[in-house]
Amino acid sequence: MNLKIWLSLTLAVLLLHLVLLQTLPLTRPLTRAPSEPTLTTRSVLLTRTPTPGAVRAATTRQDQAKTPAAKTPARQPVAQAEPTPESAISNTVAPALGAVDPGAATAQAPTQAPAESPASVASAPAVAAISPASAPESTTEPQASALPTTEVAFNPDSLPASVKLTYQVEANKFPYTLSGEFLWQKLDQGYQAQLSISTLGQTRVQTSRGQIDPFGLAPERFSDKYRSELAAHFNRAQGLVSFSANTPSLVLQPGAQDRLSVLVQLAALVASAPQNFGPGTTLQVQTIGPRDGDLWLFMFGNMETLELPGGPQQGLKLVRQPRQPYDQKLEVWLAPGLAYLPARIRITEANGNYVDQKWLASQAVDGP
Repeated sequence: MNLKIWLSLTLAVLLLHLVLLQTLPLTRPLTRAPSEPTLTTRSVLLTRTPTPGAVRAATTRQDQAKTPAAKTPARQPVAQAEPTPESAISNTVAPALGAVDPGAATAQAPTQAPAESPASVASAPAVAAISPASAPESTTEPQASALPTTEVAFNPDSLPASVKLTYQVEANKFPYTLSGEFLWQKLDQGYQAQLSISTLGQTRVQTSRGQIDPFGLAPERFSDKYRSELAAHFNRAQGLVSFSANTPSLVLQPGAQDRLSVLVQLAALVASAPQNFGPGTTLQVQTIGPRDGDLWLFMFGNMETLELPGGPQQGLKLVRQPRQPYDQKLEVWLAPGLAYLPARIRITEANGNYVDQKWLASQAVDGP
């Protein structure tokens, strides 16, 4: 085959391919064969399972939407203050110093005290009510009480003289001993008190200062310094107590105390009339902390002999039982040999951990 014939056949084949390409479709049909697999996707929204209360609320809203309701004035939102957690010194020191504050773990109390449980009412044969030494005539009728009430008149002369008490403080979670110091100063026009607990170079300090009125100690300012400082301010003219933590203010009751002054108030009341505080007697005191307040119900027990680092002391035992699931249990022993100031303070957490503060020595001090 010569070259001319070969070129002619090649050209003919190329022309035939060109014609065939022009007649074929350049796009593939969009339809799939039934046998081809299909990929399907879907979106999933994660939500919480509604509680029965939420279901009932949703049903109520649907019913209300079907029935037109009368227009009501719009209510202004009320800002709710969230509790600020306690600041910590360190992972090892903070639990010990944080527990020395009686009632520090108490949940924020409502402005009105809940009614006492039937068990506590049945176990208390008498309630001691604080009355001023020279009370003015009341214009309102006394409220009825389910328990017999014993009037305890406050006597200013029963307040202890200025003194500094030192304590050894033990905690079950720590192998070392903490040191405590309580300074009480009786002034001409009022008082001031300070409790400090120290360990490993760290210190927690509570301070109370105020006046003395016919009902006893009348705190004006209570502070709790634990790295930062929180304070409660007593406004006697308005009958309110406010907090630097911006928690809601509370209405003050007669004889209201803070968590430090209440120890001296108890000492003065018992010293005024020891015969009125027999076993089973209860005493209710509004007690203010750095963020909130609550009604503390103390139940009196028997006189006990205490073996303490500073020597034996007789102590009248008082117990403040927890009111809420995570409240602390507070036990106090008031010693006649210390002008009824605490010879021992034991605080027990809900989980069983405790801090035990025991009297070591006393020292007379002069006024500031």
